[in-house]
Amino acid sequence: MKNLQILGNKWFKFSLWATIYLLWVIWFDNWWFLLGLIVIFDLYITKKVKWAFWKKKYEKGEKRNAWLDWLDAIIFALIASTFIKSFFFEAYMIPTSSMERTLMTGDYLFVSKIAYGPKVSQTPISFPLVHNVLPVTGGESYLTWIQNPYKRMAGFRDVKRDDIVVFNFPHGDTVLKADPTADYYTYVRIYGREYTQKTYGPYVVRPDDKKDNYVKRCVAIAGDSLEIVNGKVFVNGIPQKNIAGIQNTYTVYTNGTPLNSKIIEDMGLNAEEIYYDVNLPGYQAFPLNEDEVSKLRSFGNVVDIRQNIDTYPPDIPDSPLMIFPFSENFKWTRDNFGPLWLPSAGSSVALTLGNLPLFRRIITSYERNTLEVKDSLIFINGKQASSYTFKMDYYFMMGDNRHNSLDSRYWGFVPESHVVGTPSIVWFSKDQYNSFPKNIRWKRIFKIV
Repeated sequence: MKNLQILGNKWFKFSLWATIYLLWVIWFDNWWFLLGLIVIFDLYITKKVKWAFWKKKYEKGEKRNAWLDWLDAIIFALIASTFIKSFFFEAYMIPTSSMERTLMTGDYLFVSKIAYGPKVSQTPISFPLVHNVLPVTGGESYLTWIQNPYKRMAGFRDVKRDDIVVFNFPHGDTVLKADPTADYYTYVRIYGREYTQKTYGPYVVRPDDKKDNYVKRCVAIAGDSLEIVNGKVFVNGIPQKNIAGIQNTYTVYTNGTPLNSKIIEDMGLNAEEIYYDVNLPGYQAFPLNEDEVSKLRSFGNVVDIRQNIDTYPPDIPDSPLMIFPFSENFKWTRDNFGPLWLPSAGSSVALTLGNLPLFRRIITSYERNTLEVKDSLIFINGKQASSYTFKMDYYFMMGDNRHNSLDSRYWGFVPESHVVGTPSIVWFSKDQYNSFPKNIRWKRIFKIV
């Protein structure tokens, strides 16, 4: 009974919530929010202001108003869920097969923001629980009246090599309304700005934190040198370790008979996405990891297996206008790429017309400088520049499904300001090619990533 009296004491309640709030303010690192202690004091001690103005205080025996009770529950749920989404976890659905078979199309994830530290909202005026598009009207779900500078709260660790990372799509600052999933800058390079805007516009410009979310594997971090040789990733001269989910496409030649669909299903692949070419005979783009190649060779109807490797010039639909840094001076493909150095905060690079395509977007879009080239000279913020010092760390992201992933090979670096978090758990998963209940992937529910 005595313990219950202590727990119900107004000073105990105030002390408890004031301590929790103070810890949050220290984590948030904005001392102006200490003013919130006044609200907590009034809630539990003075009670001068009716903060929950929508709540009705019932007299003894008075019938409760169901509508007001529902309103109270909804408001509490919105506040609690928005707080959790902003600082701890956010739900995310895998829309494409770029991470097959590590993350499957149709996986629903909880993304941990506290792993790397949550970002302070840069666009705070936003419709609750919606990322960037309103569900009914399709309009933008936020207002840019207030724009905060990039700031990240303390997390448990930094991004490491081979982490699976959710991030804001770097090229997602300009979105075509008629084709919102397309890369605006790719369209402009191929079709020209005027045709792109006329055909696929209008377009909308989004702040960094309202760009679409992507998920890929971080293969190189700031300060690393990356190179891809015949489809194999090397970082600082060391080959990437063998990760079961990483796969490339192979041409699989058979004796004229296709593989059993059960074998394909047991490998975790969708038979609907794998085409058997009778003229080959075999499969021109069969996704396999390194361990599965040797296993498939043992099948009686398999004659040969050859890895598909793009050499310069890139195969269709790739071209120098598709592969970063979009210049014919760099003879790179998706399978033979680099070497490329990743900038780190505080490091400097000598700028030349030769390497400017690598760093132009960093200097202008991510770090907010003006850049001009006049008479073969480089000017940054109106001053001639022969070098540049970077303000942030940058990462290189690739999908595990290497031949079916639009990633850093196609749009370059991912700034640290765009990192959202890392997937922690698959809470639900469904297969788009099957109907209920066969479409539920029961084995993936509550799977730790």
